Amino acid sequence: MARTIRESVRTELVISRSRFITQLSPAAGPQEARQLVADMRTEFPDARHHCSAWIVQVDGEQDREHSSDDGEPSGTAGRPMLDVLRGHGLTNVAAVVVRFFGGILLGTGGLVRAYSDSVSQAIDRATLWTVTEVPRWEISAPVASAGRLEAVLRAEGWNVEAEWGADVTLAVTTDDKNRLAAISSSELGRDVDPRPAGTVQHFSR
Repeated sequence: MARTIRESVRTELVISRSRFITQLSPAAGPQEARQLVADMRTEFPDARHHCSAWIVQVDGEQDREHSSDDGEPSGTAGRPMLDVLRGHGLTNVAAVVVRFFGGILLGTGGLVRAYSDSVSQAIDRATLWTVTEVPRWEISAPVASAGRLEAVLRAEGWNVEAEWGADVTLAVTTDDKNRLAAISSSELGRDVDPRPAGTVQHFSR
């Protein structure tokens, strides 16, 4: 089950006089993730490296992943950062680690640990949320019956949105289609087969 964050976190590590500043932020898509990298470059223009990793959901695709070493030796920064995000089961999140070089070479293993630890520290400080995709269904109802049906469905604890017109379309978020169909059929006096209308993300701790 995927997890994510809903608020940004910033942390800092000093390792052998090098400063590693980490920004961990929500990212709804690739554009937001790239914007975070651009923002960190603008905020810290004198830093030696602006390494990044992100995992985001794209409709109709598997999670899209990206990592960048930004001048560090290949595989010592972006990939370890990405591995930490994966290891925590995170999605829709971007991490940027800005490094101010302190004059001491860390070596390949030292860089991998530094960038991994930087992201791990930020995740430890963050509030993690479990993301569940809950199905959304649509039901058409006559205007005369829609208000009562909406109230009954809300009483089940479900989120209901109504679009009023000649008829009323009720969009209901629930993972219990059978109960939704049974209640709607009873209230409307006819067989109701809720129509699929995508999913809605539900966040829980």
